[in-house]
Amino acid sequence: MKVTLRKIGNSEGVILPKDVLDRHNLKAGDQLEVIDTADGFTLKPTDDSFERQMKAARSMMDKYKTVFQKLAE
Repeated sequence: MKVTLRKIGNSEGVILPKDVLDRHNLKAGDQLEVIDTADGFTLKPTDDSFERQMKAARSMMDKYKTVFQKLAE
């Protein structure tokens, strides 16, 4: 599959076809990691599951702060 670099403001970018986005469950705003390889580069969706889990854990710790303090005593 060929795509073309396009001028986007002061940068340049690649427009990915809709079927590729759908196949990989990607949407506007998702982050991709650029991995340099010997043959060029690879785009890979960023795995943010750890960050989401930590955000949920912090939220729960904040909500139940007094309970956790009592349990720690």
